[in-house]
Amino acid sequence: MSTAPDLVLLNGTVWTAGPARDRASALAVTGDRITAVGSDREIRELAGPRTEVVDLEGRFALPGFTDAHVHPVIAGLGMLGCDLSDGRDVDAYRRTIRGYAEAHPEEEWIVGSGWSFDAFPGGLPPRGVLDEVVPDRPAYFPVRDGHSAWANARALALAGIDRDTPDPADGRIERDADGEPTGVLHEGAMGLVGDRTPPVTPERARAGLLAAQTLLHSLGITGWQDALVGAYGGYPDPLDTYLAADADGSLTARVRAALWWDREAGLEQIESLIARRARAAAQGGRRFTAGTVKIMQDGVVENFSAALLEPYLDSCGCPGDNRGLSMVDPALLREAAVRLDAEGFQMHFHALGDRAVREALDSLEAAVAANGHTGNRHHLAHLQVVHPDDIPRFRTLRATANIQPLWAAHEPAMDDLTLPFLGAERGALQYPFGALHAAGAMLAAGSDWFVSSPDPMHGIHVAVNRQIWPEELGEPVLRPPFLPHQRLALTDALAAYTAGSAWVNHQDEAGVLAPGRLADIAVLDRDPFEVDPRELHGIRCVRTYVGGAAVHVAE
Repeated sequence: MSTAPDLVLLNGTVWTAGPARDRASALAVTGDRITAVGSDREIRELAGPRTEVVDLEGRFALPGFTDAHVHPVIAGLGMLGCDLSDGRDVDAYRRTIRGYAEAHPEEEWIVGSGWSFDAFPGGLPPRGVLDEVVPDRPAYFPVRDGHSAWANARALALAGIDRDTPDPADGRIERDADGEPTGVLHEGAMGLVGDRTPPVTPERARAGLLAAQTLLHSLGITGWQDALVGAYGGYPDPLDTYLAADADGSLTARVRAALWWDREAGLEQIESLIARRARAAAQGGRRFTAGTVKIMQDGVVENFSAALLEPYLDSCGCPGDNRGLSMVDPALLREAAVRLDAEGFQMHFHALGDRAVREALDSLEAAVAANGHTGNRHHLAHLQVVHPDDIPRFRTLRATANIQPLWAAHEPAMDDLTLPFLGAERGALQYPFGALHAAGAMLAAGSDWFVSSPDPMHGIHVAVNRQIWPEELGEPVLRPPFLPHQRLALTDALAAYTAGSAWVNHQDEAGVLAPGRLADIAVLDRDPFEVDPRELHGIRCVRTYVGGAAVHVAE
């Protein structure tokens, strides 16, 4: 005797994301699994008296989005604190910080996040602005991309930072013409102040995770890879937060943790990473796993810490002597890759500049030579500048290209703070999504939220158009497409955010709508294939299911 499904979705478009990119109009769910995909008539006949029947009314169902590179706990804490992400200029930041400080006289420190390099002339906050707004307490604000921080004079003094303080090996203290610290700290220098900020309580961290999860579910996201599970730059280690949420069932998403590689340590840390992975398996395992190691090999172009094969240009357009930072010595990186791969870890590299990309690929080449192809699904994230010689190596080494498409557009950070310092030839090598796909690389996709919007449709819009819509930039007209020959087809962009990212997360039972697969489903208000490509950013998620259970239903 057959059992009627618990849920059926009818009268819509069901895009499966399977190899043939099949379409249907309905599907059925029993328990946490999809049990049938087909026509309205076929699926309607399966329904019983207790089946929940949802009329899609022509809407578009697809596998739930998986974000392959995101920081939800940090982002959620930013949402709960002094959030500068909506500001576009220094005056907006002043108003927000002053208002927050006045509303929270009890806080020992004023801590927030979300400012952007392009809000300031020259890309960096001028000395004294934060002192003016918060003169009486230490203040600390990581930039939107997490690679620099802004501190006031009181915070610098508490950390003992002055003109004689040396730069750490993996960072830089920004200084004025007289050698005095300006309050901006890059990369590893962030921890000099960030590590002194008040610790985040477990209750606060949990509230941040749940706030972030609610937002991500509202965007159709059913799973993600947290790309920084460890303590770094004043950010809290979210491992305990995830384990507690997984244990009590409040973690409704499917999450894979990328355990942080400590750049100040060496191979001896591998034993502690193995122990952390084992702890996650013993205490979690319902929806949370920790089988990945995150290695940040370089920084970002905007603060000249992305690792480049050739030097950055200076403000006059001439080559200087700065090639950025290789955060992990390439020889150590190769040794680490061989060991981590042999221990069954997936490696998740932050590799933004062409030298960092090459160093990461070289380390994977060493791992393959030592261990063979182990199937650990290693991936390189960001891939802003990729030398053409390295593009075919992704397929050869079975390295996934983990792309953040929203950045591949003309906007202030690109036009004012990137292209002038890369130059025309190297600037034309940025975000080569089309070339990577054509060369046979597996594509996954993510947002890097809190750095940028977590909405998958925003990233898909830019992947397809290589443009950001004018309203997002606060501008009256559309900027031209950025390297339009590197566009992705809509089908390929959607697949990267669904099947590709689920595969990277080792979620083999998700990412595709097919019988036997997990019922992780997003329902969009429109069919992306039927709208003007310039309107993709406006598509909204109206329903999200994880394992057949509704975790978001739009009002």
